[in-house]
Amino acid sequence: MQVDEAEFFNRLLDYQNILYLCHRNADPDAVSSAFALSEAVGGTVGLVDSCNRVASVLVEKLGIEVVEKPNLSDYGFVVVVDTSTKAQLNDLELTNYCVIDHHTTTALTENAEFYLHRNATSTVEIVYDILKSIGAPITRRVGIGMITGIITDTGHFKHAGMETFRTVANIIEASGVEYGEVLDIMAATPQDISMRIAILKAASRAEIYRVGDMLIATSHVSSYGGSASSMLINIGADVAFVGTAKDGSVRISARAKRDAVNAGVNLGQLMEDVSKEYNGTGGGHSGAAGIEVIADMDEVLRKCRDGTRKIFENSLGKTSGDISLEDEEEEN
Repeated sequence: MQVDEAEFFNRLLDYQNILYLCHRNADPDAVSSAFALSEAVGGTVGLVDSCNRVASVLVEKLGIEVVEKPNLSDYGFVVVVDTSTKAQLNDLELTNYCVIDHHTTTALTENAEFYLHRNATSTVEIVYDILKSIGAPITRRVGIGMITGIITDTGHFKHAGMETFRTVANIIEASGVEYGEVLDIMAATPQDISMRIAILKAASRAEIYRVGDMLIATSHVSSYGGSASSMLINIGADVAFVGTAKDGSVRISARAKRDAVNAGVNLGQLMEDVSKEYNGTGGGHSGAAGIEVIADMDEVLRKCRDGTRKIFENSLGKTSGDISLEDEEEEN
């Protein structure tokens, strides 16, 4: 049952010993949302496995107490935070739980006791509306975490709208946090050498597909697929798909520029549609999404690319084809 912000908070008050469960490789949006709710209601922040680099810095700097790989039976109720598929929870068996999430689609609401699901640029923005509805204070620690969550989930505001900026301003006013403080914390996050290597490999392996002036890039790495797909966008692709394979399954991380989204690309819907063909899981946002399936990686990447190509051809009225970077440079 979908509930509003005030009802979500009031229902949590009926439970004791709450676990706020974040998805695997938890990002600042998940960790900060869980932390803010735990501070307002009480309970424990749980990580399915670990945090990503920025979230790890947040946990250390803010002194957030987290439990890694929690035993769900040790808790009276589970709040699944910022998670749209069971695969993101490493297929943990959920029984007595609710969901708070902002992705375009989410498959976890069907069996939830109740849920708060709204298509927003971050889960933090929904959590802020909960705190606002009950008049809860926002401490400096919570404020720093929430602003970091919004910055990272919006791609440093590339996918932000007017409401997102308004929420950030309200958090700054309520918490007394200076925006520069948050940027300093993020700048202090160390760059992982393995991630840098993966990004360079993804660039060297990239295959490019052109539709009019739009470029679709596909590649593959052994890890850091999300960072690699973001990098391909930063260096020129309009839509990027990067595959990683692990334990027999294939994960595809997808990213798109705003111009591509405006041209009709909805990666969340595309990933969900492709994943269904393989009985996998997928979803996300218009500009950032992913899937996990058991299939041949090249085949899945091709389906993702072809689905995007058709969208561009229909919206732009252009033909398409594979291109050689060397040939393209010669033409120009």
